[in-house]
Amino acid sequence: MLQHPIVENDPARASENEAGLAIETRGLRKRFGALRAVEDLDLQVPRGSVYGFLGPNGAGKTTTIRMLLGLLRPTGGATRVLGHAMPAERVRVLGQIGALVETPTTYRHLTGRENLEASRRLIRADTDSIPRVLDMVGLSVASDRLVREYSTGMRQRLGLALALLGRPRLLILDEPMNGLDPGGIKEVRELIRDLPGRFGVTVFLSSHLLSEVEHVATHVGIIHRGRLAVQGSIAAILAGERYLRAVVTGATSASELLRARGWAVSVRENTLLVQAANDEDAIAVNRILVEGGHGVARLQFEDASLERVFFASTREPPGAGA
Repeated sequence: MLQHPIVENDPARASENEAGLAIETRGLRKRFGALRAVEDLDLQVPRGSVYGFLGPNGAGKTTTIRMLLGLLRPTGGATRVLGHAMPAERVRVLGQIGALVETPTTYRHLTGRENLEASRRLIRADTDSIPRVLDMVGLSVASDRLVREYSTGMRQRLGLALALLGRPRLLILDEPMNGLDPGGIKEVRELIRDLPGRFGVTVFLSSHLLSEVEHVATHVGIIHRGRLAVQGSIAAILAGERYLRAVVTGATSASELLRARGWAVSVRENTLLVQAANDEDAIAVNRILVEGGHGVARLQFEDASLERVFFASTREPPGAGA
């Protein structure tokens, strides 16, 4: 299995002590009886970043988000959000957080502007906040149309506008691109990418769409079985990583042969992904496979991607969970 430890020598973290962290957890744990949903989680989310929080279903993402928002009390560990302890200072912190969880709740018989006005009154936001957020999400022209006439992408942007009404310093988004068509995904992606630079908002983004996270995130954390497997800037995590894709016969036994020779390998159907750096590595891998009786249909180098790091980090060892 390819190994990707937490990135410690991350150049993007050099300025974090100056800029501070929007979210920091130390040894965060949550147990439900015998179930360890989150275990010893140490998150570091830099201010002004788009932080992609990734993991398979059941990895502990939603439980973590609920603890960050003070909706669940942790079993142990410490959490600081925007410099304040959670959940002890929850009331003080929540006014600085906007959140969007999957599909936003809106009144479809009202206009976009009327939906925003109803929420503005509830949170007692400034009267100028509505035109401000409409401009931020690109809905100014469509603001007086009924929400039932909105496309899915427009409704998702309205949900983001609702989350931004109170001028949050931190925006927590759980699957904001669920159910969107390619056009809607592009709209939301561009908006999320612009939020830190244009408006100074830190974005904590949980999503299953790995390619989209790679497009928008500056940092990622990958959680598996409640534990943090990878964390750091995307640039640092992917820097210098290359993989040799080998289409072979007998992929399982071929991977065992390479591992016995010290190579880091993962297997997907009849394809091996071998951590390799140069042509000499490719020659060595090809020789081992051929001499081991495996037919090699194709060898090619590929740069690392977030998808490959994700699957390498969350792959179960043989017999796990049995």
